[in-house]
Amino acid sequence: MTKIAISAAETSGELIASKLITALKQYDPDVVIEGLAGEKMLESGCKQLWDQKLVNVMGFTEVLKKLPGILKLKAQIIEYFSNNKPDVFIGVDSPDFNFPIEKTLKAKGIKTIHFVSPSIWAWRQNRVKKIKHSTDLVLCLFPFEVDFYKQHNQNAVFVGHPLADKLTPRGKHEASNKVVLMPGSRVSEIKAILPEMLRSAQILAREKPELEFHLPLADSELEEWVNSQIDSNINVSIGDAHEKIKQADLVIVASGTASLEVALIGVPMIVVYKLSNISYFIASRLIKSKYISLPNVIANKELIPELIQDNANAENIAKHANNILSRDNSELVKEFAAIHKALSMDSAHRAAKEVYKFINE
Repeated sequence: MTKIAISAAETSGELIASKLITALKQYDPDVVIEGLAGEKMLESGCKQLWDQKLVNVMGFTEVLKKLPGILKLKAQIIEYFSNNKPDVFIGVDSPDFNFPIEKTLKAKGIKTIHFVSPSIWAWRQNRVKKIKHSTDLVLCLFPFEVDFYKQHNQNAVFVGHPLADKLTPRGKHEASNKVVLMPGSRVSEIKAILPEMLRSAQILAREKPELEFHLPLADSELEEWVNSQIDSNINVSIGDAHEKIKQADLVIVASGTASLEVALIGVPMIVVYKLSNISYFIASRLIKSKYISLPNVIANKELIPELIQDNANAENIAKHANNILSRDNSELVKEFAAIHKALSMDSAHRAAKEVYKFINE
């Protein structure tokens, strides 16, 4: 009987892990999968040895408070799987949590897989040494990640991106005069980026009164603060970003996974990003990638404008928005469709296939 250990320490990783568990059980209904799991993983058939809530925390202060418990949990996971050896240990995302566990188990002769590569191709590339000591195989969401790992003699396989299985390019789009503002999901991001987005919307509204602005938030945590910043006609909503993106002529979006979501739906965009001056000073010296937005990184060329730090100002955003809104974007949409095609591979089943192949090597 095949026994698979799994660890997903965050909500985003749990969603990926739950789909992987479902696919693994379709390949082998008798497989035993157990480990650090959340509710979705349980529903997919995983045995929960430890609750994900023990470690799924946000914010520096919360992490500090829970640090002793997190370290104890790591030790418990290592001890359990050292004594009850699985055929493979799979760490899903959360590299800071999972890599130390993988490293110790690998040293004990247990096969290890890490699903979702950290962005070492973009910054802190020396982390590849830690990865090589920690994991036997990396399951990658992007094809260029495999190329990077090959340069460093690390075993890695591209399995596709789960978002490309979930999202599809919209059909023929009729101009709607709708512009969507997406200032990010973290509090610090939103507070840094939103003011410039709102000022750009004011500029655009003066120049193009027919435009309609929408601001979909991931949750209601900052809804009150966001509404307090708005003094013009902007429609704020919760949890309906994908629907709003599908209807838009243009999305102004913070750099991150959201830019990939916009590209997969096939909508023209402007990517903006601002950090504190100290954070930007540090990050600008660590980042090795030519581009910061995933669509540009994947295409390895500038498909979309990237407005960073001082360039992420209202006047610049409005200028680029006017340019996009007044031109034919059909070639850009074709580029986005090519990205979708490249990433859409039924990621969970491809990953499950690679897991069993690796176990049986």
